[in-house]
Amino acid sequence: MKISKQNAAHYIWGAQCDGWHLVQNEGLSIIHERMPAGTAEIRHYHSASRQFFFILSGVACMELDGVEYTLEPHEGLEIPPGVPHQMQNTSANEVEFLVISLPSTRGDRIELTDTSEIN
Repeated sequence: MKISKQNAAHYIWGAQCDGWHLVQNEGLSIIHERMPAGTAEIRHYHSASRQFFFILSGVACMELDGVEYTLEPHEGLEIPPGVPHQMQNTSANEVEFLVISLPSTRGDRIELTDTSEIN
């Protein structure tokens, strides 16, 4: 079956951001996400999941283990397991991107409340 934002399971996160599950199983997760201007996710890491964020439109800032990367359309960044990260939209426009996780991040998210390193 063909999958798109129109027929994928939709959810809202962070009160203002959208996600659409394009593929959702234990071994693989692919999510199309939308972040309005001025939004950010909570800084976190995953114990087992490796992720790849790929920008479709807009400009995002990804903080990865204390280093900030600006991601423009058709650019991406791989996030290894155990590395703290935070996607942010500090621009005046919305950002749309894909998040590919292997295995799925279900039950594998540890939120951080400060900027301290993981020991």
